[in-house]
Amino acid sequence: MKLLPSSSSRTPVKFRIPTADNLVPIRLDIEIDGQRFKDAFTWNPAAFITQIAQSIQSQLTDFRSYEGQDMYAGEKIVPIKLDLRVNHSLIKDQFLWDMNNFESDPEEFARTFCRDMDIQDPEVGPAIAFAIREQLYEIAIQSVTSARESRLSKKGRRGFDYSPAIKSSGISLDLVKYFGHKSSVVRKRKDWDVFEPIVDILSSEEVGALEAREERNAR
Repeated sequence: MKLLPSSSSRTPVKFRIPTADNLVPIRLDIEIDGQRFKDAFTWNPAAFITQIAQSIQSQLTDFRSYEGQDMYAGEKIVPIKLDLRVNHSLIKDQFLWDMNNFESDPEEFARTFCRDMDIQDPEVGPAIAFAIREQLYEIAIQSVTSARESRLSKKGRRGFDYSPAIKSSGISLDLVKYFGHKSSVVRKRKDWDVFEPIVDILSSEEVGALEAREERNAR
């Protein structure tokens, strides 16, 4: 009978999980200020950990630099534009968003959009919500900058009646001019097509062609 080699005669193996992919199971169960966050996922320890952490930290530092600063307090309705592709779904739309409504919910908006447009891909909703939040973040930054510039202008023009106008790269809208009448919220007929959402389902060939073009443009 052939004997199996003893463990002492085997070549030592460096530590790793005995699976094809050396993925680390991560489980989070964190409670902060009465709110609990739970999640579980796998993480590839060799996949850009340092770069990912540095990128996240840099963006969080930028965000915190605006916390506590004054924003422009005037009426502010801004246009939000969607132009994105998620897997086989191509989404284009634009709509107005109230920057003074701090109870707005981009995720709920995205869920309603997907339900109304009968979008089945579960990745579309989060992508739409992210696109909205990204634009609102940029506009909020511009609003902080405008408020800061207004304060500086006031200091430089003491004794004068000064009414600052927001400078948000033309993003904020004059509602009277936009809708034609202060009491009307009905869009003009010429704007109907502009504000109509478009959802196209692309074929695999169309997706491949788009991805190839995006890759060429990224070089």
